[in-house]
Amino acid sequence: MSTLLLITSAPSSIHAWHALGLAQALQQKQQDFRVFFYQDGVYVANQLQWQPDDQRNLSQEWQKLGIRLPVCVSAALARGISDAENAKRHQLEQHNLAAQFELVGLGELADAVQSAERILQF
Repeated sequence: MSTLLLITSAPSSIHAWHALGLAQALQQKQQDFRVFFYQDGVYVANQLQWQPDDQRNLSQEWQKLGIRLPVCVSAALARGISDAENAKRHQLEQHNLAAQFELVGLGELADAVQSAERILQF
């Protein structure tokens, strides 16, 4: 069964951590799943978020999975998150998209919704 994990909660939310936990479990059981970061969930892809040394970093935990990490480009740009290409296009001085995360359009979400057998939003 293919699953889409739609992450819309900010990294400070327990729901964002539950999404990671489910992704780890699905990966461990070798079940087919995709993720998509949307709305406040895009903050996970901000490489400038600081975490104290005694706390886990949600962004780094997602990166450890070694899966594709698509992030809604419009939601990210509206929240101050950009890759190098969009920073140049929109004349921003810096970019801050974390490694392994990828800015994509909503067409990608539409494709993921269409091909998923179940959708879970966090």
